[in-house]
Amino acid sequence: MLDFVSRLSRLGFIDARRTTDPVRRRVRSRGVPPALDGREIFYTEDPTEAGELIGKALAPNSFTAGPVATTDFAAAMNGVRFRDLSLLYLDLHVAATVDIAHCGEYYAVHMPMNGRAVGVSNGQQFEANTIRALVTNPGDPLLIRFDHDSPQLIIRIEAAPLERYLTRVSGRMMTHPLRFEPVMELDSDEANRWNAVIQLLHTEVFYPGSLVHHGIGISPLEEFCMSSLLMIQPSTYREQLTRSTTPPGRRTVRQALDYIEDHLSEPLSMASIATHVGVSVRSIQQGFREELGVSPMEYLRERRMERVREELTDATVSDGLTVTAVAERWGFNHLGSFAVMYRKRWGESPSQTLQR
Repeated sequence: MLDFVSRLSRLGFIDARRTTDPVRRRVRSRGVPPALDGREIFYTEDPTEAGELIGKALAPNSFTAGPVATTDFAAAMNGVRFRDLSLLYLDLHVAATVDIAHCGEYYAVHMPMNGRAVGVSNGQQFEANTIRALVTNPGDPLLIRFDHDSPQLIIRIEAAPLERYLTRVSGRMMTHPLRFEPVMELDSDEANRWNAVIQLLHTEVFYPGSLVHHGIGISPLEEFCMSSLLMIQPSTYREQLTRSTTPPGRRTVRQALDYIEDHLSEPLSMASIATHVGVSVRSIQQGFREELGVSPMEYLRERRMERVREELTDATVSDGLTVTAVAERWGFNHLGSFAVMYRKRWGESPSQTLQR
């Protein structure tokens, strides 16, 4: 079973050193979602420390608390991290301003659960409230002013996995950065899917017997969230994703990608992929080079490497997993060359990933 709080610390997401200190003044509960109750990441009554801790969860920032903070200030964050997606609840209790020069390498949806927040990014101002969320992109400047009693639920999605997923579902390389429009209307018909995502995330964390608690289904859950954001929120790629017609060459690549995804753990060859799609091996190779910039076998190896890392990252001591077993499950039978490729790809050895 996954321990979400230890995962936050183990993946270097944030310093959770103050989560078990019982000797402290506590302000009243601010409506923490039941799934995150007891999953505290930090609590502090020091505005300086609050800015530092928020910086670990989001990005380095300049933090300013309102006048009432001299006596009543308290900041808290609860949350869980799955793998490439984090569900965070931030409550500053009082009016405050967080000024971020550059958002980190993630996309985020900021959803006030009460009150409102005013965000300023790239010279434009936007209001977020209980029916309107604020969406941020990697590298964006963000100044966000929280009203008194305006806690936020924040969905953070790491940039690289989302962009890899976009490449996979679109069947072609990204030719320009993925950037979302800053305002998400939560009361629109399209937003019903996003609201369903939030409910599902909450349910999977809340119930101890859920699949996610048993280390199953994390990838589909995260991909459901990613696809929902890509499909409902206007972005630089939304038209491409929702366009009804697909060029024949790209359709062939898309079919091959789907086939590879469905058979990642099975022996695959160029011939078997081409046979399934119904075109020649040469056509498949040419399509991958034109649309993705890699060969089908290079793409297959990369996806298998990602699945290995996912399993090693998710593993806990009680699972009894070994690097050898995971590597062989995903088709890497020459462990020496696999370890070299893994280190080159992820910057650490497979055993280091498993032991974190």
